Amino acid sequence: MSQTLVPTPAAGRGAHPAPGRLRPLLRAVAVAACVPYLSLKVAWIAGSHIGIPEGSTLLDHRGLMAVANSVTVLMDGAVIVIALLLTRPWGRRVPAWLLGLPMWAATGLLLPIMAGFPAQLAVRAFGGSVNNAEDTGRDAFLHEWVFGVVYGGFILQGLSLGLLFVLYARDRWGHLWRGRVWDLPKAGPGGRATRVCAVTAAVLALYPAGLRLLWAGGSTLGLNASRADERTSDFHVLSALDFGYLAAAVAGALVLAFRRLPALPALPVKVPLALALAGSAAVACWGAWFFMASFAGTTDAADRPTAAMLLSYAVQMIIGTLVAVTAVRFLKERAATPAGSTGRTGTA
Repeated sequence: MSQTLVPTPAAGRGAHPAPGRLRPLLRAVAVAACVPYLSLKVAWIAGSHIGIPEGSTLLDHRGLMAVANSVTVLMDGAVIVIALLLTRPWGRRVPAWLLGLPMWAATGLLLPIMAGFPAQLAVRAFGGSVNNAEDTGRDAFLHEWVFGVVYGGFILQGLSLGLLFVLYARDRWGHLWRGRVWDLPKAGPGGRATRVCAVTAAVLALYPAGLRLLWAGGSTLGLNASRADERTSDFHVLSALDFGYLAAAVAGALVLAFRRLPALPALPVKVPLALALAGSAAVACWGAWFFMASFAGTTDAADRPTAAMLLSYAVQMIIGTLVAVTAVRFLKERAATPAGSTGRTGTA
Protein backbone atom coordinates (compact mmCIF):
# COMPACT_ATOMS: atom_id res chain seq x y z
CA MET A 1 0.00 0.00 0.00
CA SER A 2 1.03 3.60 -0.37
CA GLN A 3 0.88 6.62 1.83
CA THR A 4 -1.51 8.11 -0.72
CA LEU A 5 -4.25 5.79 0.51
CA VAL A 6 -5.95 8.26 2.82
CA PRO A 7 -9.68 8.41 3.52
CA THR A 8 -12.00 10.87 1.90
CA PRO A 9 -14.14 12.94 4.25
CA ALA A 10 -17.14 10.73 3.52
CA ALA A 11 -15.24 7.56 4.34
CA GLY A 12 -13.04 8.82 7.12
CA ARG A 13 -12.90 8.25 10.79
CA GLY A 14 -16.45 9.20 11.48
CA ALA A 15 -18.04 7.01 8.85
CA HIS A 16 -17.96 3.83 10.92
CA PRO A 17 -17.89 4.37 14.69
CA ALA A 18 -15.69 1.88 16.47
CA PRO A 19 -17.65 -0.83 18.32
CA GLY A 20 -17.37 -0.08 22.02
CA ARG A 21 -15.70 -3.14 23.51
CA LEU A 22 -15.04 -5.27 20.45
CA ARG A 23 -11.63 -3.89 19.51
CA PRO A 24 -10.14 -4.00 23.04
CA LEU A 25 -11.44 -7.57 23.36
CA LEU A 26 -9.92 -8.64 20.05
CA ARG A 27 -6.65 -6.95 21.00
CA ALA A 28 -6.57 -8.85 24.29
CA VAL A 29 -7.22 -12.14 22.47
CA ALA A 30 -4.42 -11.45 19.98
CA VAL A 31 -1.92 -10.62 22.72
CA ALA A 32 -2.93 -13.56 24.92
CA ALA A 33 -2.70 -15.94 21.94
CA CYS A 34 0.98 -15.01 21.54
CA VAL A 35 1.93 -16.03 25.08
CA PRO A 36 2.16 -19.85 24.67
CA TYR A 37 4.28 -19.64 21.52
CA LEU A 38 6.58 -16.95 22.89
CA SER A 39 6.98 -18.87 26.17
CA LEU A 40 8.01 -22.03 24.34
CA LYS A 41 10.45 -20.21 22.09
CA VAL A 42 12.10 -18.34 24.96
CA ALA A 43 12.40 -21.62 26.90
CA TRP A 44 14.07 -23.30 23.91
CA ILE A 45 16.47 -20.40 23.44
CA ALA A 46 17.39 -20.74 27.12
CA GLY A 47 18.22 -24.43 26.60
CA SER A 48 15.01 -26.14 27.71
CA HIS A 49 13.83 -29.25 25.87
CA ILE A 50 10.18 -28.91 26.86
CA GLY A 51 8.01 -30.36 24.12
CA ILE A 52 11.03 -31.71 22.21
CA PRO A 53 11.44 -35.50 22.35
CA GLU A 54 14.78 -37.26 22.37
CA GLY A 55 16.01 -37.93 18.85
CA SER A 56 14.31 -34.88 17.36
CA THR A 57 16.24 -33.17 14.59
CA LEU A 58 15.71 -29.91 16.47
CA LEU A 59 18.47 -31.03 18.84
CA ASP A 60 21.01 -31.59 16.07
CA HIS A 61 21.79 -27.95 15.33
CA ARG A 62 21.43 -26.06 18.59
CA GLY A 63 23.14 -22.87 17.44
CA LEU A 64 21.06 -22.66 14.27
CA MET A 65 17.86 -23.37 16.18
CA ALA A 66 18.66 -20.64 18.72
CA VAL A 67 18.98 -18.14 15.89
CA ALA A 68 15.82 -19.40 14.18
CA ASN A 69 13.88 -19.28 17.46
CA SER A 70 15.06 -15.73 18.10
CA VAL A 71 13.80 -14.66 14.68
CA THR A 72 10.41 -16.28 15.23
CA VAL A 73 10.13 -14.61 18.65
CA LEU A 74 10.51 -11.27 16.91
CA MET A 75 7.96 -12.28 14.27
CA ASP A 76 5.36 -13.29 16.83
CA GLY A 77 6.14 -10.24 18.93
CA ALA A 78 5.24 -8.17 15.87
CA VAL A 79 1.69 -9.50 16.22
CA ILE A 80 1.41 -7.64 19.53
CA VAL A 81 2.68 -4.44 17.94
CA ILE A 82 0.20 -4.76 15.06
CA ALA A 83 -2.67 -5.41 17.49
CA LEU A 84 -1.80 -2.20 19.33
CA LEU A 85 -1.42 -0.26 16.09
CA LEU A 86 -4.87 -1.36 14.92
CA THR A 87 -6.60 -0.27 18.12
CA ARG A 88 -4.80 2.83 19.41
CA PRO A 89 -5.32 6.41 18.15
CA TRP A 90 -1.66 6.73 17.09
CA GLY A 91 -2.19 3.79 14.76
CA ARG A 92 -4.25 5.98 12.44
CA ARG A 93 -1.19 8.13 11.75
CA VAL A 94 1.03 5.24 10.68
CA PRO A 95 1.90 5.32 6.94
CA ALA A 96 -0.15 2.80 4.98
CA TRP A 97 2.85 0.84 3.73
CA LEU A 98 4.25 0.47 7.26
CA LEU A 99 1.07 -1.30 8.31
CA GLY A 100 0.22 -2.98 5.02
CA LEU A 101 3.49 -4.86 4.56
CA PRO A 102 3.65 -6.60 7.99
CA MET A 103 -0.10 -7.25 7.89
CA TRP A 104 0.28 -8.83 4.44
CA ALA A 105 3.12 -11.02 5.75
CA ALA A 106 1.14 -11.97 8.87
CA THR A 107 -1.81 -12.94 6.68
CA GLY A 108 0.44 -15.04 4.46
CA LEU A 109 1.98 -16.94 7.35
CA LEU A 110 -1.18 -17.42 9.42
CA LEU A 111 -3.81 -18.14 6.76
CA PRO A 112 -2.41 -21.53 5.65
CA ILE A 113 -2.17 -22.58 9.32
CA MET A 114 -5.73 -21.46 9.99
CA ALA A 115 -6.93 -23.54 7.05
CA GLY A 116 -4.42 -26.38 7.21
CA PHE A 117 -4.48 -27.34 10.90
CA PRO A 118 -8.27 -27.89 11.04
CA ALA A 119 -7.94 -29.84 7.78
CA GLN A 120 -5.32 -32.07 9.43
CA LEU A 121 -7.62 -32.64 12.40
CA ALA A 122 -10.46 -33.52 10.04
CA VAL A 123 -8.23 -35.98 8.20
CA ARG A 124 -7.33 -37.62 11.49
CA ALA A 125 -10.98 -37.73 12.60
CA PHE A 126 -11.92 -39.63 9.45
CA GLY A 127 -9.10 -42.14 9.82
CA GLY A 128 -6.51 -40.58 7.53
CA SER A 129 -2.79 -40.64 8.18
CA VAL A 130 -1.00 -37.51 9.34
CA ASN A 131 2.60 -36.34 9.64
CA ASN A 132 3.38 -37.75 13.06
CA ALA A 133 5.91 -40.33 14.25
CA GLU A 134 3.45 -43.22 14.09
CA ASP A 135 2.55 -42.57 10.47
CA THR A 136 5.97 -41.62 9.08
CA GLY A 137 8.15 -44.01 11.07
CA ARG A 138 10.62 -41.28 11.98
CA ASP A 139 11.56 -39.88 15.36
CA ALA A 140 9.01 -37.35 16.54
CA PHE A 141 9.83 -33.75 15.65
CA LEU A 142 7.85 -32.34 18.59
CA HIS A 143 5.43 -33.77 21.12
CA GLU A 144 1.87 -33.73 19.80
CA TRP A 145 0.61 -31.31 22.45
CA VAL A 146 3.00 -28.64 21.14
CA PHE A 147 1.22 -28.51 17.78
CA GLY A 148 -2.14 -28.09 19.46
CA VAL A 149 -0.91 -25.27 21.68
CA VAL A 150 1.08 -23.44 19.01
CA TYR A 151 -1.33 -23.81 16.09
CA GLY A 152 -4.31 -23.09 18.32
CA GLY A 153 -2.61 -19.85 19.31
CA PHE A 154 -1.87 -19.03 15.68
CA ILE A 155 -5.52 -19.53 14.73
CA LEU A 156 -6.64 -17.17 17.49
CA GLN A 157 -4.01 -14.65 16.39
CA GLY A 158 -5.20 -14.86 12.80
CA LEU A 159 -8.88 -14.49 13.65
CA SER A 160 -8.41 -11.59 16.05
CA LEU A 161 -5.87 -9.73 13.89
CA GLY A 162 -7.99 -10.31 10.80
CA LEU A 163 -11.11 -8.85 12.41
CA LEU A 164 -9.15 -5.92 13.81
CA PHE A 165 -7.67 -5.16 10.41
CA VAL A 166 -11.07 -5.37 8.69
CA LEU A 167 -12.47 -2.81 11.16
CA TYR A 168 -9.40 -0.57 10.82
CA ALA A 169 -9.27 -0.79 7.02
CA ARG A 170 -13.02 -0.16 6.68
CA ASP A 171 -12.68 3.06 8.66
CA ARG A 172 -9.54 4.29 6.91
CA TRP A 173 -9.80 2.97 3.34
CA GLY A 174 -13.30 1.57 2.96
CA HIS A 175 -14.11 3.88 0.06
CA LEU A 176 -11.45 2.19 -2.07
CA TRP A 177 -13.35 -1.08 -2.48
CA ARG A 178 -16.91 0.12 -2.66
CA GLY A 179 -19.10 -0.91 -5.56
CA ARG A 180 -19.10 -3.73 -8.08
CA VAL A 181 -16.34 -4.91 -10.38
CA TRP A 182 -18.50 -4.38 -13.47
CA ASP A 183 -19.02 -0.73 -12.55
CA LEU A 184 -15.32 0.08 -12.23
CA PRO A 185 -13.98 2.67 -14.68
CA LYS A 186 -11.48 1.57 -17.26
CA ALA A 187 -7.93 1.30 -15.97
CA GLY A 188 -5.84 4.45 -16.08
CA PRO A 189 -2.43 5.00 -17.72
CA GLY A 190 -0.86 2.22 -15.68
CA GLY A 191 -3.48 -0.32 -16.69
CA ARG A 192 -1.27 -2.10 -19.20
CA ALA A 193 1.48 -2.69 -16.63
CA THR A 194 -1.11 -4.01 -14.19
CA ARG A 195 -2.46 -6.44 -16.79
CA VAL A 196 1.08 -7.59 -17.61
CA CYS A 197 1.70 -8.34 -13.92
CA ALA A 198 -1.56 -10.29 -13.61
CA VAL A 199 -1.05 -12.32 -16.79
CA THR A 200 2.58 -13.08 -15.95
CA ALA A 201 1.53 -14.31 -12.52
CA ALA A 202 -1.17 -16.50 -14.08
CA VAL A 203 1.29 -18.07 -16.54
CA LEU A 204 3.94 -18.67 -13.87
CA ALA A 205 1.32 -20.20 -11.56
CA LEU A 206 0.80 -23.08 -13.98
CA TYR A 207 4.01 -24.70 -12.72
CA PRO A 208 3.53 -24.74 -8.92
CA ALA A 209 -0.23 -25.20 -9.27
CA GLY A 210 0.30 -28.18 -11.55
CA LEU A 211 2.75 -29.73 -9.09
CA ARG A 212 0.31 -29.25 -6.20
CA LEU A 213 -2.50 -30.87 -8.14
CA LEU A 214 -0.28 -33.85 -8.97
CA TRP A 215 0.81 -34.18 -5.34
CA ALA A 216 -2.76 -33.87 -4.11
CA GLY A 217 -3.71 -36.68 -6.48
CA GLY A 218 -0.94 -39.00 -5.26
CA SER A 219 1.92 -38.34 -7.70
CA THR A 220 5.51 -38.15 -6.43
CA LEU A 221 6.78 -36.11 -9.38
CA GLY A 222 9.37 -33.60 -8.21
CA LEU A 223 9.39 -34.73 -4.56
CA ASN A 224 12.55 -35.72 -2.73
CA ALA A 225 12.89 -39.31 -1.53
CA SER A 226 11.91 -38.77 2.09
CA ARG A 227 8.85 -36.70 1.26
CA ALA A 228 7.75 -39.22 -1.37
CA ASP A 229 8.10 -42.11 1.11
CA GLU A 230 6.38 -40.29 3.97
CA ARG A 231 3.34 -38.92 2.19
CA THR A 232 0.23 -39.04 4.33
CA SER A 233 -3.40 -38.07 3.89
CA ASP A 234 -2.83 -34.61 5.29
CA PHE A 235 0.01 -34.06 2.78
CA HIS A 236 -2.51 -34.51 -0.03
CA VAL A 237 -5.00 -32.19 1.67
CA LEU A 238 -2.38 -29.50 2.26
CA SER A 239 -1.22 -29.79 -1.35
CA ALA A 240 -4.80 -29.18 -2.46
CA LEU A 241 -4.99 -26.13 -0.19
CA ASP A 242 -1.73 -24.81 -1.67
CA PHE A 243 -3.34 -25.07 -5.10
CA GLY A 244 -6.29 -23.11 -3.73
CA TYR A 245 -4.09 -20.22 -2.58
CA LEU A 246 -2.49 -20.01 -6.01
CA ALA A 247 -5.87 -20.10 -7.75
CA ALA A 248 -7.29 -17.42 -5.45
CA ALA A 249 -4.31 -15.11 -5.96
CA VAL A 250 -4.37 -15.40 -9.76
CA ALA A 251 -8.15 -15.12 -10.04
CA GLY A 252 -8.22 -12.00 -7.90
CA ALA A 253 -5.38 -10.38 -9.86
CA LEU A 254 -6.96 -11.09 -13.26
CA VAL A 255 -10.31 -9.65 -12.18
CA LEU A 256 -8.71 -6.49 -10.80
CA ALA A 257 -6.59 -6.07 -13.92
CA PHE A 258 -9.22 -6.73 -16.62
CA ARG A 259 -12.51 -5.84 -14.87
CA ARG A 260 -14.67 -7.77 -17.33
CA LEU A 261 -17.07 -10.13 -15.61
CA PRO A 262 -20.31 -10.28 -17.62
CA ALA A 263 -21.19 -13.57 -15.92
CA LEU A 264 -20.93 -11.99 -12.45
CA PRO A 265 -22.14 -8.42 -12.85
CA ALA A 266 -22.88 -7.97 -9.13
CA LEU A 267 -19.51 -9.18 -7.82
CA PRO A 268 -18.32 -6.71 -5.12
CA VAL A 269 -14.89 -5.17 -5.63
CA LYS A 270 -13.80 -6.37 -2.19
CA VAL A 271 -14.03 -10.05 -3.24
CA PRO A 272 -11.26 -10.13 -5.90
CA LEU A 273 -9.24 -7.65 -3.84
CA ALA A 274 -9.38 -9.95 -0.79
CA LEU A 275 -8.53 -12.98 -2.94
CA ALA A 276 -5.55 -11.21 -4.49
CA LEU A 277 -4.12 -9.88 -1.23
CA ALA A 278 -4.70 -12.97 0.93
CA GLY A 279 -3.78 -15.42 -1.83
CA SER A 280 -0.61 -13.57 -2.80
CA ALA A 281 0.46 -13.37 0.84
CA ALA A 282 0.03 -17.11 1.41
CA VAL A 283 1.78 -18.01 -1.84
CA ALA A 284 4.73 -15.64 -1.42
CA CYS A 285 5.33 -16.01 2.32
CA TRP A 286 5.25 -19.79 2.46
CA GLY A 287 7.24 -20.02 -0.75
CA ALA A 288 9.89 -17.84 0.91
CA TRP A 289 9.71 -19.83 4.16
CA PHE A 290 10.28 -23.18 2.46
CA PHE A 291 12.91 -21.73 0.13
CA MET A 292 14.97 -20.42 3.06
CA ALA A 293 14.40 -23.61 5.08
CA SER A 294 15.80 -25.60 2.17
CA PHE A 295 19.24 -24.12 2.87
CA ALA A 296 19.19 -24.82 6.60
CA GLY A 297 21.43 -27.81 5.98
CA THR A 298 20.79 -31.54 6.27
CA THR A 299 23.15 -34.48 6.30
CA ASP A 300 20.64 -36.80 4.63
CA ALA A 301 20.54 -36.53 0.84
CA ALA A 302 16.98 -37.89 0.86
CA ASP A 303 15.82 -34.82 2.82
CA ARG A 304 17.30 -32.25 0.48
CA PRO A 305 14.72 -30.52 -1.70
CA THR A 306 14.82 -31.36 -5.38
CA ALA A 307 15.42 -28.79 -8.07
CA ALA A 308 11.70 -29.00 -8.89
CA MET A 309 10.77 -28.15 -5.29
CA LEU A 310 13.23 -25.26 -5.08
CA LEU A 311 12.02 -23.86 -8.40
CA SER A 312 8.43 -24.12 -7.18
CA TYR A 313 9.20 -22.14 -4.03
CA ALA A 314 11.08 -19.48 -5.99
CA VAL A 315 8.29 -19.14 -8.54
CA GLN A 316 5.76 -18.82 -5.72
CA MET A 317 7.63 -15.80 -4.37
CA ILE A 318 7.54 -14.18 -7.80
CA ILE A 319 3.83 -14.93 -8.27
CA GLY A 320 2.93 -13.56 -4.85
CA THR A 321 4.90 -10.39 -5.48
CA LEU A 322 3.31 -9.81 -8.91
CA VAL A 323 -0.20 -10.32 -7.57
CA ALA A 324 0.47 -8.04 -4.60
CA VAL A 325 1.75 -5.37 -6.99
CA THR A 326 -1.43 -5.75 -9.05
CA ALA A 327 -3.59 -5.22 -5.96
CA VAL A 328 -1.54 -2.24 -4.74
CA ARG A 329 -1.68 -0.57 -8.15
CA PHE A 330 -5.43 -1.04 -8.15
CA LEU A 331 -5.73 0.58 -4.72
CA LYS A 332 -3.50 3.49 -5.72
CA GLU A 333 -5.63 4.06 -8.81
CA ARG A 334 -8.79 4.02 -6.72
CA ALA A 335 -7.24 6.42 -4.22
CA ALA A 336 -6.47 8.83 -7.06
CA THR A 337 -10.02 8.65 -8.41
CA PRO A 338 -12.19 11.63 -7.38
CA ALA A 339 -14.79 10.76 -4.75
CA GLY A 340 -17.95 9.51 -6.36
CA SER A 341 -16.34 8.46 -9.63
CA THR A 342 -17.04 4.76 -9.37
CA GLY A 343 -18.82 3.97 -12.58
CA ARG A 344 -17.37 2.98 -15.93
CA THR A 345 -18.24 6.35 -17.36
CA GLY A 346 -16.68 8.16 -14.42
CA THR A 347 -19.98 9.12 -12.76
CA ALA A 348 -21.76 7.71 -9.73
